[in-house]
Amino acid sequence: MAKLELRNINKIYENGFHAVKDVDLDIEDKEFMILVGPSGCGKTTTLRMIAGLEEISSGDMKIGDHLVNDVAPKDRNIAMVFQNYALYPHMSVYDNMAFGLKLSKIPKTEIHERIDKAAKILDIDQLLTRKPKQLSGGQRQRVALGRAIVRKPEVFLMDEPLSNLDAKLRIQMRAELIRLHNELRTTFVYVTHDQTEAMTMGTRICVMNNGIIQQVSDPKTIYNKPANLFVAGFIGAPQMNFIDAKLVEKEGGIFAVIEGSELRLSDENASKIKSGNYVNKEVILGVRPEDIKIIDADNGLKVKVEVTELLGSDSNVYFTFKGKQYIAKEDSAINLSYGQEIQVAFNNERIHLFDKESEQSILL
Repeated sequence: MAKLELRNINKIYENGFHAVKDVDLDIEDKEFMILVGPSGCGKTTTLRMIAGLEEISSGDMKIGDHLVNDVAPKDRNIAMVFQNYALYPHMSVYDNMAFGLKLSKIPKTEIHERIDKAAKILDIDQLLTRKPKQLSGGQRQRVALGRAIVRKPEVFLMDEPLSNLDAKLRIQMRAELIRLHNELRTTFVYVTHDQTEAMTMGTRICVMNNGIIQQVSDPKTIYNKPANLFVAGFIGAPQMNFIDAKLVEKEGGIFAVIEGSELRLSDENASKIKSGNYVNKEVILGVRPEDIKIIDADNGLKVKVEVTELLGSDSNVYFTFKGKQYIAKEDSAINLSYGQEIQVAFNNERIHLFDKESEQSILL
């Protein structure tokens, strides 16, 4: 069993910097948990505390049923894959993978069996005699993964392992890691600042900012029901649009008033707004680019086209409204030009609303 329990974990450095603040997190056995957030948010520090490479300032950490606060990294039965691969340049691929096993006094026959199995899983069995300098970036990353696999750890810890790869190889390795997780059926904890990696790979995502957990849930929930303004803006590419609005009640419904234009909200959202006492209050309205559509009618927001980005089947359309820039995702067949005036409408079933002071969602 490899469930991880983090209870009120804090990391405070000697200079007083509070890097991780009261982190409470359960990572289930065989789960693929992603820690995601911007640089400096505390995700790598949290991972290093799980590994035992950073001391915990306060709180308790369990791997399985064992409290590991004071357990040395080598005794935690975890394996860590680093961003820079950390391979020994003078050793062959085989010896790199065997090194930790030899230190653990594993019999030679078992070492060979483990390496042979891992190499076949990762499709590097033809590279075992090569040195790291003779390998591509993707091959080196596979070797680093293989070195972790042969140890048969309870938990794999991965610190931005794909960030040094080119875009095409990153996509390929994402699929490889998902397949590997399904095949090994082991707990993965993966750190990234790339929200696309988080959305495509994780069974659950833990979004962090300023050392604090913002939201923990499955990718669909994180995307469709962000807990606050930070999560809404961080998850999604292109990111969510934010517009100042006022909520008013009229004609038996709730409307968001945006610079004189009115958007009727769904009945479900109207009931939440009423119960939260947000009628006649200023809020921040969020709408994702794919939920903005160009319309022919005269009842939309009048905006001006700035830039269009062709992305194959889709186009990103940047437009200005009352001096501020927003973005919509449209079919690439649409033909727009700079300075063109158009009208857009929002999908009122997929509107997000946030409290201006707390920045928390008011629709959850």
